[in-house]
Amino acid sequence: MGLKKYSLFGAFILLVGALIFSGCGKDTNKDTLKVGAMSYAETLEPTENYFSWGIVRYGIGENLVKFDDSMKPQPWIASSWSVGDDYKTWTFSINDKVNFSNGRKVTAQAVKESLERTFEKSKRAKSFFAYDSMEANGQTLTIHTDKVYPNLPGLLGDPLFLIVDVQSERDGRDFSKEGPIATGPYVPISFTKERIELDKNENYWDGDVGFKHVVVDSINDVNSRAMALQAGDIDMAVNIAAGEYGLFKDNKDYIIEETPSLRVVMVRMNHNGYLNDINVRRALVAGADRENYAKKLFKDTFVAGRTPLPPSLNYGYNDIKIPETYNVERAKALLAQSGWVDTDGDGYVDKDGKKLRLNFYTYTARPEVILYAEALQVDYKKIGIDVNVEIVDSSVVDKVTRSGDYDLAITSVSTASTGSPVWFLKQYWGSNIDGSNPTNVSGFSNPKYDELLALAETTVDDTQRYNAIVEAQQILLDDSASLFLGYPKINMICKSYIKGLKISPSEYYIITKDLKKE
Repeated sequence: MGLKKYSLFGAFILLVGALIFSGCGKDTNKDTLKVGAMSYAETLEPTENYFSWGIVRYGIGENLVKFDDSMKPQPWIASSWSVGDDYKTWTFSINDKVNFSNGRKVTAQAVKESLERTFEKSKRAKSFFAYDSMEANGQTLTIHTDKVYPNLPGLLGDPLFLIVDVQSERDGRDFSKEGPIATGPYVPISFTKERIELDKNENYWDGDVGFKHVVVDSINDVNSRAMALQAGDIDMAVNIAAGEYGLFKDNKDYIIEETPSLRVVMVRMNHNGYLNDINVRRALVAGADRENYAKKLFKDTFVAGRTPLPPSLNYGYNDIKIPETYNVERAKALLAQSGWVDTDGDGYVDKDGKKLRLNFYTYTARPEVILYAEALQVDYKKIGIDVNVEIVDSSVVDKVTRSGDYDLAITSVSTASTGSPVWFLKQYWGSNIDGSNPTNVSGFSNPKYDELLALAETTVDDTQRYNAIVEAQQILLDDSASLFLGYPKINMICKSYIKGLKISPSEYYIITKDLKKE
């Protein structure tokens, strides 16, 4: 079947983009930074969906900790922390210099109220950790967790736990429309899905802020984003795709920051329908030419997929056994073992009078996932599977995967958003038998896998944690629980007059106080 598309690509977009951007004047104002990025939020409520990522990325909010390039938590709003002998009592010292953007001091009580708000409003919060109690005394916050979490500071580094002024909400501020009162170098002054405008936080606690005003435009089409940067209508672009990368490389007018990411692009498989059959899942894995996608489709801006976790995390990437690699004949044989053969000569396998037809959801915000889906559609036709690709908004993909109303869904996911991959592995494949893991509605459940993740989550022994994570990945691969397509490199590109550009593997810190225009 053909592609069902809900967005426009190709020549039409290029033409429209050219007309739009040719009408925009170049902004040489040193006080203003213009950024082109993918859409990231429908509201500014940090506990809704994953919108907290945008709030941290664009300099509005900050966490107790900040990750360095090795994804180790470093002091941020918390100046230091310690843990008791029971590994369940954590004490955080709140930096005495930190103020909210409204000038109110950030005390331990304010941090406590912010964290309590997050747990009250976000179902995701308890998937990170749970606590028995919290106590605030001056600038000291004590958290008593329900069990051992050796990586609690890292868990608190996820943008979901950014620190907001709850009192401002009680006083009438609408976080959803106006944005939270937080501690970052910039404050939102207007917001739509298409654009957010920010002003310098006059009460910023951590030094000079580079711009008086920042504009972030949502430019989802990669061609238009590249054209906007070329035309000078934006100063900086977040993630330029492989096809446009060459326009800026080795060009003195641009600065490129690139790093291997912590992301994996993966195909989630719903085990409750046709894919309840492991032979069908294995055939889907064997039918995917991942090496070719990385080299030809993405021109080596991706590393070909093997394991759930990328090589940048070094959890057995080169040592884990890979049960299925690209092999068209192997894929056909696996399907035949389960009775899926082409009986009518139309090129598609069938059984009991029904063709093996799968619905495949992908979304518009990340162009690489669409390219992957289209390539897979072609390759799966070679093994006789009819795949219908539906390109929709990311919120639709989130809805269908949470409801279980899908066969295949492709997504790009950060595997170590907290400095450890345990949360990622648990969220997508941890058992949901008792409803404790609403993110996993795929039907995958493995008691041994759950035991390994529980061990990795609580052990203070690094070797024990490493071995548990490696073994858990092997279980996913042996079961063909999902298809791991590749690991992207991430980039930011700016005009050469922008200084202070730095990319982080976490992808959290994009607009920082250090950016300035010369």
